[in-house]
Amino acid sequence: MRLDLAALLACVLLALAPLIPAHAETSPAVVAPLRLEADVDGVYLTTGVKFELSAIVEDALLKGIPMFFVAQADVLRDRWYWYDKRVSSVARHMRLAYQPLTRGWRLNVSPNVITDAGLGVTLNQTFDSLADALAAVQRISHWRIADASDIEPGARYSVEFRFRLDVSQLPRPFQIGAVGEADWTISASRDQRLTLENAK
Repeated sequence: MRLDLAALLACVLLALAPLIPAHAETSPAVVAPLRLEADVDGVYLTTGVKFELSAIVEDALLKGIPMFFVAQADVLRDRWYWYDKRVSSVARHMRLAYQPLTRGWRLNVSPNVITDAGLGVTLNQTFDSLADALAAVQRISHWRIADASDIEPGARYSVEFRFRLDVSQLPRPFQIGAVGEADWTISASRDQRLTLENAK
């Protein structure tokens, strides 16, 4: 009797399987090795973040909901007697939005949080395709993460790099649905010793 019931249940599940919405599996975000260069002005970071947008995030973008990405870099000085000392902390805030009238994409980049009250001092770029716009979001090139005065000769340092999709800046209804959902999670990090290259 139990075997018949189990077989019937298995048949029902197989019949309903096509009706159950499946979430597309997206690869986790990955940060490339950090390239760290020393210049007279300070320390510069170059890297790349590889990730894919889920269908839900892409659909929200196409409906006019901007997405906010944040890259953060901290430079820490080694201390044997206490926690490592944070000598520098910088952030890069990126706002990606679809422009329905031009069918183009606009990317705003700022060292500060981008709000509706005003974009402040930002770098503005426009792109013809989402792929091109995402390539700009994923590429971090020659970003100054510390001043020369922050680095003492002979001391040992490390760099902590973080990248994420900031769901806290989404409209409230999206925030409620996005918290804890894998489709809305884009996050990656890399920690690396500060071994400097001389910039050419």
